[in-house]
Amino acid sequence: MSYTENLWLFFVLLFGIIAVPGMDMLFVLANALTGGRDRGLAATGGIMLGGAVHTLNGAIGVGLLMHFVPVLFKPLLVAGAAYMAYIGIVLMRSSITVGHDGPTGSRSSWKAFRQGLVTCLINPKAYLFIIAVYPQFLKPAYGPIWLQATVMGLLTVATQAGIYGGLAITAGRSRELLVDNPRATILAGRAAGLLLIAVSVFTAWEGLRAA
Repeated sequence: MSYTENLWLFFVLLFGIIAVPGMDMLFVLANALTGGRDRGLAATGGIMLGGAVHTLNGAIGVGLLMHFVPVLFKPLLVAGAAYMAYIGIVLMRSSITVGHDGPTGSRSSWKAFRQGLVTCLINPKAYLFIIAVYPQFLKPAYGPIWLQATVMGLLTVATQAGIYGGLAITAGRSRELLVDNPRATILAGRAAGLLLIAVSVFTAWEGLRAA
């Protein structure tokens, strides 16, 4: 297999894992619905930075570490699920009143960026991707590992920008329609928070059952 074919296959797998709804996607959706497009894009930016960090981790062998020390995965998974459940609870409580200026007590764009970064860094799906995929595509035969990792990192960030950024813009526009209907906006914010909690519980349950 040539390097081009190798990279194309990596992109197909990458697109699939990012496009599947999960913690990162729901976090962006929740921020865009309750805080508008800018908040959603800020959350996307944090997740993109997290994706770059994951690429660096894959390049320096974190995937191998997790493979040889699997006991580390279960605490990581539980911590990630608990953090997302916490965000979901906060979102449900803070979205009680929403107007044109955003929900009362809402996160700033900077805080959404930071939480997006943390969300991505502790997302079990990302670590599973590193463990299962990175060792297959970072090969000395294709040149310097750091260069391959850089290309893979750029692909990761660009794909996240396209999928999550597009979702943030679309959801942000939908929010403008909801602002004129306070009751619908309240329900949308609470539903987004409930989705985050549900996904975090399901993720923890599936991971612990398989461990």
